[in-house]
Amino acid sequence: MSATLTTVEETLAGYARLIGEEVERRLAREDSPYLASLVREYPRRGGKGMRPGLLIATCRAFGGPTREALGAAVSLELLHNAFLIHDDFQDASRRRRGLPTLHELHGAPLAINAGDALATFALEPLRDTSVLGGRLARRVLDEVLAMIVQTTEGQALELGWRRDNVVALAPADYLELVSKKTCCYSTVAPLRLGALIGSRATVPLRSLARFGFHLGAAFQVRDDLLSVMGSGAVHGKDALGDIREGKRTLMLLHLLGAVDASRRAWLVEFLGEPEEARSDADVALVRELMERHGSLEFARAYADRLAVAADAAFEDAFAGVPRSEHVEFIHALIPYMLERTA
Repeated sequence: MSATLTTVEETLAGYARLIGEEVERRLAREDSPYLASLVREYPRRGGKGMRPGLLIATCRAFGGPTREALGAAVSLELLHNAFLIHDDFQDASRRRRGLPTLHELHGAPLAINAGDALATFALEPLRDTSVLGGRLARRVLDEVLAMIVQTTEGQALELGWRRDNVVALAPADYLELVSKKTCCYSTVAPLRLGALIGSRATVPLRSLARFGFHLGAAFQVRDDLLSVMGSGAVHGKDALGDIREGKRTLMLLHLLGAVDASRRAWLVEFLGEPEEARSDADVALVRELMERHGSLEFARAYADRLAVAADAAFEDAFAGVPRSEHVEFIHALIPYMLERTA
């Protein structure tokens, strides 16, 4: 990994520590049996800190102090962990951040309840108007609520495609999905929230959203590739989990259009089976077919084009913003999205 990407990871680790301490402080007040230890489980496992880090860095880039962005950053991190708990159950995932998922450890009812609690706790920092003032705090709350709606709509779209075995999909459909499910809360909302807070709601947000879309889409394509390229020990999730779950990744959509009619019929049948009926051998075969038919290379090239678009959108989004370590960090996230290994 290059020196620049190493610096990105070090910066993200710093943000992750800062947010982790604040999250721990807020969750320490929860002492209910069957809940307290569960809501702390995923946050204590750590993470990349990308979402709160991007929010704080954007706030700093637009002239605001870290302390003003902290509440929104904590809210985003708590929501992220709530989404993970629910996603893991919906996907029947067995591992998260290298350890068993919450529903594997405690059962689905308690895990879902913990996810509900974290989502509720996430709104608490947004109620505090003492730092941002009433008007700006309301703007921040409105952004977060809109983000939640978009994210859950994206999750519903993905789950619906899998339930109904929808296969008549193109890359444009994939981008529509990730714009809601991933980009909205992973990159677009952190950028918009950081700029809102840092500039005291004085800068336009449309160009930041455009940059965030391309950045987030590149992040998701890389995440999809890591699921089929890396080992579970490296990325902390189930090996080949996306294939087993039938997720409509770019690689899968490309493969559906690249194989012959008989193989496509088999693949559609495979996707229509219940997840537990998909054998390890069939999952491995789908992975092999992706390699053989150039589906992995197609996704890599697509991610490269998204990064080029993100680079152009970055220049527009941060035009006129004084160059600083915070701006440079945000810019360096573009190559990081393509080269990260976890």
